[in-house]
Amino acid sequence: MTFSRADVTRAAGDGLLSFPVTDFDSAGQFDAESYRKRIAWLLEYDISTLFVAGGTGEFFNLGLEEFAEVVQVAVEETAGRVPVIASAGQSITMAKAHAAAAEAAGADGILLMPPYLTECSQEGIVEYAAEICNSTSLNVIYYNRANGALEASAVKALADRCPNLIGLKDGRGDIQSLNTIIKTVGDRLIYIGGVPTAEIFAEAYLSIGVNTYSSAVFNFVPEMAVHFYKSLRAGDHETVARLTNDFFIPFIAMRDTCRGYAVSLVKAGAAQVGYPAGNVRAPLTMPSAEEVEKLKMLIERVR
Repeated sequence: MTFSRADVTRAAGDGLLSFPVTDFDSAGQFDAESYRKRIAWLLEYDISTLFVAGGTGEFFNLGLEEFAEVVQVAVEETAGRVPVIASAGQSITMAKAHAAAAEAAGADGILLMPPYLTECSQEGIVEYAAEICNSTSLNVIYYNRANGALEASAVKALADRCPNLIGLKDGRGDIQSLNTIIKTVGDRLIYIGGVPTAEIFAEAYLSIGVNTYSSAVFNFVPEMAVHFYKSLRAGDHETVARLTNDFFIPFIAMRDTCRGYAVSLVKAGAAQVGYPAGNVRAPLTMPSAEEVEKLKMLIERVR
């Protein structure tokens, strides 16, 4: 761990967050050198924190040894320039193993994913998250989504039990629920926008005090993603509206044509700008040639 808890909290709570795709070679295996080049490229832009092996990075498709290598390469290439946050999740046992691997690799924290598949009570989710938090000295950001979604009282209970819980990432897009959490828990935590293509929620997030979000499109249009974020924070409503209309609305329309395209289109976009990362792993599927051509035209529009 390179950064102090206060440093990680500041970095992850205010600034554009990068969630790189994970590089696979033609045989579908992790390509460390390609990934190293990707991290070096993305770090040329103004980001505050690097989240590796996350949802966009196909965390759910990585074995534990692959996961450890992804984190190791990212930490080495980042070389202390920004905090590195890895992921953890699935079962309590697996999440503890992810956290241990991330800590051994030098990561500064983990993004704790929802438990696998099963429906859960609020009390059960709190126990799941607390046990994992208490197994590591790393900073923890809880990903509030899917079957792991916590309401305000449960988030507060988890924060009270776990001093190393520093933040909550919203994956629901329910502004009422998130605002209730923020008003209930206050500045004990930082809050991160985390719905797919979070830029479409950015203005709503900002209105309730969520200053940052995960940008998947930063993987292939980094200049535009940074420009959008800085325009948002500067109150440049005209630029935000123009980029939303010119890029984000049509991109979301493409994304919503097939489940899993929130990741697949990002990988396709990275290839279009000269940083191919290979194909996604099943059960995800890559877009068709026709869809890729439409994506290429959209990229050219904003580049």
